[in-house]
Amino acid sequence: MSSRSSISLLTKIPVIIFMTGFLFSCVNDLNTIQKVTFNEDAPNDVMSEFNMFYNDSGYARVEIYATLAETYLVPTHITKLKDGVKVDFYSEDGKVISKLTALYGEINYETGEVVVRDSVGLLNLEKEQRLETEELFWNQNDSTIYTNKNVIVKSPDNSVQGWGRGLQTTQEFVHYKILEPYGKFNLSK
Repeated sequence: MSSRSSISLLTKIPVIIFMTGFLFSCVNDLNTIQKVTFNEDAPNDVMSEFNMFYNDSGYARVEIYATLAETYLVPTHITKLKDGVKVDFYSEDGKVISKLTALYGEINYETGEVVVRDSVGLLNLEKEQRLETEELFWNQNDSTIYTNKNVIVKSPDNSVQGWGRGLQTTQEFVHYKILEPYGKFNLSK
């Protein structure tokens, strides 16, 4: 054996040993990875441009849209709607009759209740009356909408029809009841 081939063999052996050790040392333990990457407070699902329809007998009854939606399964199955929420309520003949808007909302699938907060508006399209408040609850089971916060109801000419604390109505927002009305009203014929 020549000295040149023995030197070449001596340099190759450490490289082969190093590469073998390197290849077999790269083991991904799934439990370790999950411990490092798992956050129990993180949502189970995140969706941008969220759009959900509630149908009855094949007809759209409610459409919910949000810029960002985060769904959590524990401890309660909820979806948090962020960066703008829009809800369209449909009549039996398929026309949008009222619209609900807010900056934030939550759908609770266990109770059937939706809460919206921050710059909340409810508009009846036919009557052009608008409700403004900071928080509303919509019960999907009986189609009622209510709040205990301060409310203002405006007419098409932007005059105030009523204000107070607390309100009850339905998702159509045709008739409403202010629970604790207050303020001065100028009543004329």
